[in-house]
Amino acid sequence: MIAAVMPTYARIDLEFERGEGCWLVTTDGRRFLDFTAGIAVNVLGHAHPYLVEALSAQAGKLWHISNLFRIPGGEALARRLTDATFADTVFFTNSGAEAIECAIKAARRFHYVAGRPEKHRIVTFEGAFHGRTLATIAAGGNAKYLEGFAPALPGFDQVPFGDLAAAAAAIAPETAAILVEPVQGEGGVRVAPEGFLAGLRQLCDENGLLLLLDEVQSGVGRTGRLFAHQWTGVVPDVMAVAKGIGGGFPMGACLATEAAARGMTPGTHGSTYGGNPLAMAVGNAVLDLVLLPDFLAHVSSVADHFRTRLEEVRQRHPGILAEVRGQGLLMGLRVQPQLPAAELVRALREEGLLAPGAGDNVVRLLPPLVVTRDEAELAAAKIDAACRALGGVLSGAVKGAAE
Repeated sequence: MIAAVMPTYARIDLEFERGEGCWLVTTDGRRFLDFTAGIAVNVLGHAHPYLVEALSAQAGKLWHISNLFRIPGGEALARRLTDATFADTVFFTNSGAEAIECAIKAARRFHYVAGRPEKHRIVTFEGAFHGRTLATIAAGGNAKYLEGFAPALPGFDQVPFGDLAAAAAAIAPETAAILVEPVQGEGGVRVAPEGFLAGLRQLCDENGLLLLLDEVQSGVGRTGRLFAHQWTGVVPDVMAVAKGIGGGFPMGACLATEAAARGMTPGTHGSTYGGNPLAMAVGNAVLDLVLLPDFLAHVSSVADHFRTRLEEVRQRHPGILAEVRGQGLLMGLRVQPQLPAAELVRALREEGLLAPGAGDNVVRLLPPLVVTRDEAELAAAKIDAACRALGGVLSGAVKGAAE
C-alpha cells in the first residue's frame, strides 16, 4: 500500500523537532552538526532570531495578495538585488527550478521579439543539475532524472563541463543561449576551470547569445562572494537564484539585464505565490545580514581554515579520500572509487554530522554560513573519525577475503 506521502524520496529515519544555528536536535534528543543546511538553503542556520522576527512580524500583517497588486517588500528586495549585482530587473519565484524556467523563457523571448524565433536551443553541460521540472531535467541531461519521462523536452544540447571547444562546436543557427553553473553542486562540487566562464561570455558575445547562470546553490554568499561568478569578473545576462536567498523559506528569483528581459512583458510570465509578502520579508531579512560588511569575510575565513583541516584529514586517509574540492563553504570530498560516497555519508551520520552526497562519488559539505571556526574544527574531527571507522571496515573486509 502506498504511503500517504508519495514515496519519491528514500528518506533517512531521523525526525528533528528543533534546530539552533548549525545544530539539529531529534525528537529523541540526539544532536547533529548540520553540514547539509537543507541542501545549501539555511545560510543563517536554524531558527535565526532575526529571521524568526521578520517572518513573525509579517505573518501578523499580511500573507498573500497575489501579483495583481503592488508588493512593497518585493519592490524593495528587487532594488537591493539589482543594486548588488549586474541585473536591472528581478522576477520572484518559489524555487530554483522556477527561476531556471524563467531564465529559459527569457532567453527564448529575447530572440523572439528580435525577429529570431528559430533561436530557441540552449547549450548546457554534462553533470549539471537545474531542477526537476520537465524543462530543467532536459536541460541537465542526467539520464537518472530523465528515465521514465520521455520524450525529453527538446531544445538543449549538452557538452562536457569545462570544455570551451565543445561549447563553441555546439553553437548552431538555432542556439539562443548558454546555461551554466559556476560550481556544479549536485554534479560533484566541480568548480568551473579558470577562464571557462570568461570564454563562455566571449562565445555569447561573438554569436549574439545570452549567458544564463544557475547560482541556485552557489549564490547568496556560499562561496565567499555574494555570487560565485563575481570571483571571475564575468557578467551574465540572466541569473537564477534560490536556496539561500530565503534562508529556509521557499523562494527564488530570476535576475536579468534590461536588454535580456526585453521580451518579458505583461502576460508573458507569472506566478501565483512568487514574491508574496512572507517570502519578501524573509528575503529582505537575509540580505540585511548577508550584506553586512564582515559577513562574507567570515565565510571566506572559516572556509580557508576548514579546507586546511580537510586536506590534513585527506592526507591521513588516502585510501578513503581522493580529493578536497569546491569553493568557499560549497565543499566536496571525493571518495576513492572502491567506496561508495553513500558509505561515508552514513559513517558521518554515525558520528553526528549530516552531509549530503553528490555526483562523481562526492560528499558535499554545506554548513550554514554562520558556522564558527570551532564548529568547522569539530566537523573535521568527525570526518576524521568516520574515515577511521571506514578504514577499519575496509581492512577487515580485505583480511576476511584473503582468509
